[in-house]
Amino acid sequence: MSGVLSADLLIQGSYLLTAFLFIMGLKRMSSPVTARSGIVWAGAGMLLAILVTFLYPGMTNYPLIIAAIVVGSLLAWWSGKRVAMTDMPQMIALYNGMGGGAAAAIAAVELYKGEAHGLVTMVLAVIGGLIGAVSFSGSAIAFGKLQGLIKRSFRFGGQQAFNLLLLVGALVLGGMVALHFNASPAVITGFFVVALVLGITMTLPIGGADMPVVISLYNALTGLAVAFEGFVLGNAAMIIAGTVVGSAGTLLTQLMAKAMNRSLGNVLFAGFGDTGGGGASEVTGSMKPIEAADVGVMMAFANKVIIVPGYGMAVAQAQHKVWELTQLLIDRGVTVKFAIHPVAGRMPGHMNVLLAEAGVPYDLISDLDEINAEFETADVALVIGANDVVNPVARNDKSSPIYGMPILNADKAKNCIVIKRGQGAGFSGIENALFFLDNTRMLYGDGQKAVAELIGAVKAIG
Repeated sequence: MSGVLSADLLIQGSYLLTAFLFIMGLKRMSSPVTARSGIVWAGAGMLLAILVTFLYPGMTNYPLIIAAIVVGSLLAWWSGKRVAMTDMPQMIALYNGMGGGAAAAIAAVELYKGEAHGLVTMVLAVIGGLIGAVSFSGSAIAFGKLQGLIKRSFRFGGQQAFNLLLLVGALVLGGMVALHFNASPAVITGFFVVALVLGITMTLPIGGADMPVVISLYNALTGLAVAFEGFVLGNAAMIIAGTVVGSAGTLLTQLMAKAMNRSLGNVLFAGFGDTGGGGASEVTGSMKPIEAADVGVMMAFANKVIIVPGYGMAVAQAQHKVWELTQLLIDRGVTVKFAIHPVAGRMPGHMNVLLAEAGVPYDLISDLDEINAEFETADVALVIGANDVVNPVARNDKSSPIYGMPILNADKAKNCIVIKRGQGAGFSGIENALFFLDNTRMLYGDGQKAVAELIGAVKAIG
C-alpha cells in the first residue's frame, strides 16, 4: 500500500514540476532573447511527463509505446532538420494538426471501449473528440494551402448553412453517445466522420492571406482538445499542457486578428483572404525602377535606414546578406533598424527567427508599435519582399479589404526602396499603392542577389 502511495506521490509531484516547466518555457518563448531556452524548458517538461507516465499502475503494451515514441521522434528530427525556414508555417500547421488528431484518437479509444464512464467524462470525451477532429482535418487543409498543394479556395452557395448542418449533426451524434442513447460503433464512427468533414469544409473557403489566424485558431483548439481528454484520462500533465496551449493559442489568435483588423468571425465566414484579390480602388501611376548602385549611394550617406523584411526575404534566403549590408552601414555611422509586422511571413515570429538565424542583434529589431513613429525621420526605408503589411491603402481606402489593418509606415520615409522579384500583387491579391508613390523606387530582382549588389555598391564607395 505504501509503495502505491509513494508511486502516486512521485507521479503527481512530477506532473507539478512538468506544469512549472511548461509555463516557464512558454514565458521564455515570448521573447526572442530567451526563446531557445524556453523551448528547452518545455521540452524537458514533456520528457519528464513521458517518463513518469510509464510508472502508472496498470500500464501495458510498453513495446508499442516505445516503438511509437522512437518512430515519432525520428520523423520529427528528420523533418525538423530538412524543413526550410520558408516552409515553417506549414510545418507548424501540420504538427498542430497531429496534436488535434492525437486528442481525437484518445477520445475514439475511450468511446469505442464502451466503458461506463460518468456523464461529465463522456461529455468531455465527445467535446474533445469533436474539437480535435476539426483541428486535425482543418490543419491538414491549411498545410495544403500553404504548401501550394491546394491552389484555390472552394466556395459554393449555402456553404455556411452546410457547415452549420454538419456542426449540428456532429453535436447530435455526439450527444447520443455521451448520453448513452446510442453509443454503437456506427454512431461513434459517424460522429468522427462528420467532425473531420466539418474541419475540411470550414477551412477550404479561407484564403491563404488569412492562414496565420487560422493556424493560431487551430492551435488553440488542439490545446483545448488535449485538456478535455486529460480530464477523461485523469492525466494532470495533459490537462495542464492543453490548458496552457489553448490559452496561448487563443491570445495569439486575438492578436493576429487585431493585427489584420479582422474579427475571427470575418476570417471564418467572409470571403476575403483568397489570393484572387479584393475590391480596392484601382491604383494609378507607374512604378519607377532604380539601379543598385544608386541605392547603395543613397544608403551609404543616410543618417537612418529602416529595413522591412517580408516573406520575399525568406523565399530568397537573403537574411545573411541583409545582415552583412547592415554591418557595412553601421560601420559607416548609419543608424539601422529592422521593422517587423506581426503577420510578416505568414506566421508570427517568422521574420524574427530568420534575422536571429543570421545573427542580427535583438536590440536592432522592433515591432510595429515601437518603430512606426520613426519612419518619418528615416532617410531610407528598405522593403525586402514585404507587400500587404506596407500597403498604404489600409490607411486611406475604405473600399479595400485590408482597410483599417495596422501597417508599417514605410511610405512616410524620405525615400522608400522596394526589392521585389516582379510587378505582381501581394499574397492577398491587392495591388500595393506604395509602389507607385513619388518617393518609392523599385529595385527588381531576387532578394539575395539584389542585396548582394547593394553590398557591392556600398563597398565601392570606400
